[in-house]
Amino acid sequence: MNPKNRQWTLARRPQGMLQEEDFAYRETTIPEAALDEGQVLLQNLWLGFDATQREWLKDQEGYLPPVGVGEVVRASSVARVLRSTNPALPEGALVQGLYGWQDYALAHPGDALPPALLPPGVTPEMALAALGGTALTAYFGLVDVGGIAAGQTVVVSAAGGATGSMAVQIAKLRGARVIGIAGGAAKCAWVRGLGAEDCIDYRNEALAERLRTLCPDGIDIAFDNVGGAHLEAMIACIAPRGRVVLCGQIAGYDAQQPPPGPRNLMNLIYRRARMEGFLMLDYLHRTGEAFAELGPWMASGELRWEADVQEGFHRIPQTLLRLFRGENMGKQLLRIDRQEAQP
Repeated sequence: MNPKNRQWTLARRPQGMLQEEDFAYRETTIPEAALDEGQVLLQNLWLGFDATQREWLKDQEGYLPPVGVGEVVRASSVARVLRSTNPALPEGALVQGLYGWQDYALAHPGDALPPALLPPGVTPEMALAALGGTALTAYFGLVDVGGIAAGQTVVVSAAGGATGSMAVQIAKLRGARVIGIAGGAAKCAWVRGLGAEDCIDYRNEALAERLRTLCPDGIDIAFDNVGGAHLEAMIACIAPRGRVVLCGQIAGYDAQQPPPGPRNLMNLIYRRARMEGFLMLDYLHRTGEAFAELGPWMASGELRWEADVQEGFHRIPQTLLRLFRGENMGKQLLRIDRQEAQP
């Protein structure tokens, strides 16, 4: 076993757009002391990257405590069990959890987010990109918060991202008419390939005008991952009794001052519409219900997933930056290479 535990920590609170200098590399010893009962020693193999990580780096309370300066950056991962005192988590098993930007971590089933065994046949890429938080977020956002029904018009912002691309497909499989919003011709072409009736390239098209053209009867469900101008344009086109599902606000994650809210909230009143935020963590007790519907779609190839895979421990910070530059197609992942030179 490599005697060093490589880690990337938070060097300073980011101001505005993330920079590589916001993170610091260090090496520590592997936590090899005697394990407590039920505890396991994990070796990270794959890391997942999500827009919400930017929120975790702010000095403010949220649905999870902020990452402290000097602490290992929190992130989803798939890891191998190296040592175990828990028969339910045998050595060699693969688990998924929030084990951060490091090689090794200790975990316990009693943790707030305990390690979850990967089901047979599920690869690390599939666990992080398809069967993890992205698919569950899209599913419960559409089904529970949005109340999706066949024949409705659904608009998904950031439709080329990990959660957005799942929302597009789930809405189509539920019988909806789907319009995506994405940045660039390549992403829009990919979203159309997932089944969307059309996709608006917000970088090169007039978003509000195109929405009015594509949704003449209004938007029944606006699944918003962006906020800002995207959210305002969707509210302007909301149908009577429509629902705005607030999943993310990536347009404001780098803002140094709170961005202004949509200027047309009165339209929600006129249209008797509803706007609601949600967290996937509230639905963890219902994952079986979601997988009962998602699993067959995935097995049949009806529900597809895409991953942008980077390689190497030293590339971890710049891989997170890729997410906020819009350079990823689908879920942003990184495979840790233990044979590389140290940064």
